[in-house]
Amino acid sequence: MAQKLVNTQVQEQQLAQVQQQRLNAQQVMYVRMLEMPLTQYEEYVKTEIDENPALEPDIQENSDSTDSYEGGEETGNSNEDIDAAIDRYDDDRYDDDYVPTASASYATSDKDGNETPVWGNSESFYDTLHSQMGEQDLTERQELIMDYIIGSLDSDGLFRKDITNLSDEIAIHEYIDVSPEEIEKVLTILQGFDPAGIGAQNLQQCLLIQIFRKKATPLTKLMYQVISDYYEDFTRKHWKKIEEQMQMDSITAEKVFGEIRKLNPRPGAALGETMGRNTQHVTPDFIVTVGEDGEIYFSMPKGRIPQLHVSQDFENMIQGYRQNPNSMTRSDKEALLYAQQKVSKAKAYIDAMKQRQQTMALTMKTIISLQRKFILSGDESDLVPMKLKDIADRTNMDMSTVSRVCASKYAEMPWGIIQLKSFFSEGYDTGDGETVSTKEIRKALKELIDNEPQGKPLSDIRLAAELKKMGYPIARRTVTKYREKMGIPTSNLRR
Repeated sequence: MAQKLVNTQVQEQQLAQVQQQRLNAQQVMYVRMLEMPLTQYEEYVKTEIDENPALEPDIQENSDSTDSYEGGEETGNSNEDIDAAIDRYDDDRYDDDYVPTASASYATSDKDGNETPVWGNSESFYDTLHSQMGEQDLTERQELIMDYIIGSLDSDGLFRKDITNLSDEIAIHEYIDVSPEEIEKVLTILQGFDPAGIGAQNLQQCLLIQIFRKKATPLTKLMYQVISDYYEDFTRKHWKKIEEQMQMDSITAEKVFGEIRKLNPRPGAALGETMGRNTQHVTPDFIVTVGEDGEIYFSMPKGRIPQLHVSQDFENMIQGYRQNPNSMTRSDKEALLYAQQKVSKAKAYIDAMKQRQQTMALTMKTIISLQRKFILSGDESDLVPMKLKDIADRTNMDMSTVSRVCASKYAEMPWGIIQLKSFFSEGYDTGDGETVSTKEIRKALKELIDNEPQGKPLSDIRLAAELKKMGYPIARRTVTKYREKMGIPTSNLRR
């Protein structure tokens, strides 16, 4: 007797507890505000004022409010649906007569009431790339990745950070799993930005991108071949060897090498020179001064951002509707819902502005407390090793919050304007219990190279030995890493 086998599928239902962090609308608004430099923040506030009639500036010439507003179109919603929606906009955090105000400034005037001037209108290095980023058809996820890549570029405009490390960084700060492949795809898009070579992962790729962007000619084809196939010989200036291997005549070879020398190994530095990145043409988010008593003070310029308040007309409108709830028509209820939406958003917006102001002020105050010596002297050797975690621990804020404050902001010091992220550097243990900033070591390294004998440049091994004599016992490979990050060529190319 044959037996029939029956396959059965068993479905099991399991409960799993998963912890997720979700931001509400106001938190998202606050996070967006926090990462914006002053110029971008000004435009953001201006747009919100234009779009939300319940949000009014405290400016005399703009004090005329309007009773008109755009109501929603007739829909198939019932009165019960509208009632439920209206109830959702009753916010227990605010009394009916509470009208919050906020200013986007922090100590923005001196004791005589004079407002702090804003430096220039030129875009910063960061803003220029973000402007080009806005021209791309990117998803929200790709924009986030692009923002992190731009923030990771070094002073030469190159992306030398390990892609896997950046993936981990985004996972930690944004709670988003981003694959290295996704980052590589967005990085390729950035490498299409101007100036050519921006976002390259090394000098060879930087030069190849610049050559590729040129008009295709027999000369550019030879240039590409030199950098692509004979890069090591090129870095060692073995011109004759390259000429022979590529079977070029001397005249052609001279033209090829001459054009390659015109390429820019530091596209980021070039952008800074033309856009005011290395001069005081950026708009500082903080202005730091030293008083006669030796104390350090700072202010936060408000730029063109006015003090804001919620429209009293909208508040009165809501109060009037609530006094006669039983006589309200459907049109009245829709008008009430519209008013509540706008007022609720206006209050949340003002609160987010106040929170941004407080967070930025607290961050800057903590930076000053740790970097007092550097601020007074302007000498990088006085920088104390400091990481984002150091600020986060002292302010009880998340590291991602501190990162957003510092990523694209500038501070005007008594001796010049610098990026906030310039305050941060890793520490290096000298072996005798003292920890020095890596920026201090880089400064010492640059001074050694600047003062090396004419025609007799020091090798990385010699540089490491000289640094050890100065009290910086770092390895030869560390010297090589620092030298490359500063855009300084090998000893063979410095002859």
